[in-house]
Amino acid sequence: MKGKVIIFSAPSGSGKSTIINYLMQQNLNLAFSISATSRPPRGTEQHGVEYFFLTPEDFRQRIANGEFLEYEEVYKDRFYGTLKEQVEKQLENGQNVVLDVDVKGGCNIKNYYGNRALSIFIQPPSIEALRQRLNGRGTDSPEVIEDRIARAEYELGFADKFDTIVVNDNLEQAQQEALQILKKFLND
Repeated sequence: MKGKVIIFSAPSGSGKSTIINYLMQQNLNLAFSISATSRPPRGTEQHGVEYFFLTPEDFRQRIANGEFLEYEEVYKDRFYGTLKEQVEKQLENGQNVVLDVDVKGGCNIKNYYGNRALSIFIQPPSIEALRQRLNGRGTDSPEVIEDRIARAEYELGFADKFDTIVVNDNLEQAQQEALQILKKFLND
């Protein structure tokens, strides 16, 4: 039986990765999509395991060929994207494919797969709560935090384009809510 597609998007600091990691441990036959990038491998990263490593030229050619569900040029010649062929291969193998993408990519993938995909937007309770979380991490400068807040305000404008919104005000509740939504989708 073919798998289904689960799309997650959220502003930085919303708790998306924590919620996804929790869901990955719930025996739901979930598998991450392997993204493509034009950056070189870091450390022990391997082609086809962490990423598909492509040259910027190869990435551009694949864009021109329509091979991506979504992609973004983050910096000049530094691309990230999701290859249709890879997701299809995983779906054919019966895996439920999890995609952790930006809001535009999430909308593009949902449009492509329609009812075979569930799009979930993880939302912080407020911009102020998000600012406190980002400050609490202690990993970013005030300038970077303000850039992330500005980006979050933009991304929040896409929330209503997703199938469902999970507000992460309480992590355990948000994890349980996401789990129930996912179980219902996978059993339909």
